[in-house]
Amino acid sequence: MRVDNHSARQFYEAEAAQANWSRRELERQINSLFYERLLASSDKGAMLEGARKVTTPLTPLDMLKDPYVLEFLDLPQVPQLHELQLEQAIIDKLQHFLLELGRGFSFVARQKRMRFDDKDFYVDLVFYNYLLKCFVLIDLKIGELTHQDIGQMDGYVRMFEAHSKVEGDNPTIGLILCSEKNAAIARYSVLSDSQQLFAAKYQFTLPSEETLQREILRERALIENQLES
Repeated sequence: MRVDNHSARQFYEAEAAQANWSRRELERQINSLFYERLLASSDKGAMLEGARKVTTPLTPLDMLKDPYVLEFLDLPQVPQLHELQLEQAIIDKLQHFLLELGRGFSFVARQKRMRFDDKDFYVDLVFYNYLLKCFVLIDLKIGELTHQDIGQMDGYVRMFEAHSKVEGDNPTIGLILCSEKNAAIARYSVLSDSQQLFAAKYQFTLPSEETLQREILRERALIENQLES
């Protein structure tokens, strides 16, 4: 975190955890100098209560990651690895996988069957996120992301919306977890502007310190661009 003041940094960490601030909300509070304004306020209790109640709505981008680190599965990253092996390993260590997914996720189904025109289709994993108030469909892909994978997930989301979505929930999200993410395909497909379809890379080893530094700088630039727009 770029907050230099140690006391302010501890305050933002504690409030973000207690109030369930999204990344965007945390950035907004930091940029508005909320900690400094709180110190100068004559009614700190009311100011804190207001900040904890008024939060910006969460979006899928606030909850989804890229990449996902699945080192806890203890799987080799080799060509002969099959998607069913990956799926079984996730089920075997579901608690770890839920922690890696992040806040608000609960497991719903494995190999969820959907029937359309006398044909059966199966979604690898289905979760529900109670913070986003929507279902999240996950398709596991060994190898590089393709247009066919995106089209297949688009179909899954549309079928789930039509036959399985619960009334009152937000639109269903489709997430393709792939071992290789082709940037050009992601850019020149419905992924580039879709609010429901996403692709993310998974890896079986923890990133190096240099990789983490690059990722932090990339995330910071994305946040600053969002704040400016």
